[in-house]
Amino acid sequence: MEALAVRLSGLDPHVEGAIRVVAFYDTLMRRRVDLQALARASAGLAECVTGVLLHGTGRAIRVSPEGTAASAPPSPASSTTPITLDEEEIGTVWLERPGPPNPLDDVLLDRLAIAAAAAVERYGPARTTMADPALVELAISCDSEEAARARALRLLGFAADLPVRVVAVRSRLPLDRIGALICPSRPVKAAPLADVGVILATTVDQSAFPAGVRAGVGTAGSPERSWREARTALRFATPGRPVVPHEGLGALALLAQVSHDAVRDNADVAAIARLAAGAADAADLETLDAYCSTGSLRRAADLLHLHHSSVARRLEQLGKSLDIDLTEPTGLLRARLALTAWRLLDG
Repeated sequence: MEALAVRLSGLDPHVEGAIRVVAFYDTLMRRRVDLQALARASAGLAECVTGVLLHGTGRAIRVSPEGTAASAPPSPASSTTPITLDEEEIGTVWLERPGPPNPLDDVLLDRLAIAAAAAVERYGPARTTMADPALVELAISCDSEEAARARALRLLGFAADLPVRVVAVRSRLPLDRIGALICPSRPVKAAPLADVGVILATTVDQSAFPAGVRAGVGTAGSPERSWREARTALRFATPGRPVVPHEGLGALALLAQVSHDAVRDNADVAAIARLAAGAADAADLETLDAYCSTGSLRRAADLLHLHHSSVARRLEQLGKSLDIDLTEPTGLLRARLALTAWRLLDG
């Protein structure tokens, strides 16, 4: 390396300095130093305050050229570079240099970012959103021993005292994008399991799910119970209610425990199935769903963008087809339960 630097410096003096910076960080990486040591060494090399920030933890490290924590208020960064791991930006590094940047600052920050990503991956957990599916499955499986579950959660980046919510997702969107939207500033991990996406998060913003996503959200606490609740809630998700929290189901969650044979044999559910198989099933089911969801003729009409008299005529015909009086509270309850149970047959 030294001989190469000498030869190249004859062509461009800047090259020798860049190679020496690369060699400096190669040495640090071979010594497996942590983020604090990286920031301290970088501040000494750059001769200015150096910072490292991980998005997943929100923890910022600022070190002065003397190797101590920077006590002065942060100055505007003179140069910044993102830290990337597995093609995901997990943080940033920067220099707070007074005056114009040094010609080697870009090289220094580039190597610091690479070394920081290696340190995060080594001392972890890696703050990427996507995770090893086997590790996620170990964390949420009801068959896992508690010690193994705790270790899996720790490797995924969840502290022992943090409650974890599990979200079951069906979507064509990337899971890491969904996870970043619903839990932007706290630990979040995602992985596909069979045909369902799994997201583990400490908090879930249910209003932040993007369009086209159907999701069931388990309660915070035991991951295996939360996963079971999330899968159940996902079965209740519909186009009109794409995100379903398990705690919002109440007694409706009991329907998920009824056997498929019992559901199919029910006369009301069978009537819904015949309606769905009919030629006008899309409009009929949409009307019935709107009415069952709102419990009001006029609100259903607003939802469907139709005149209430048109909805009333549809409901009259639907009532005859189902043999249910939809104008009565009992009839409305029967229709809602039958429609929900029929949907559960297909998950």
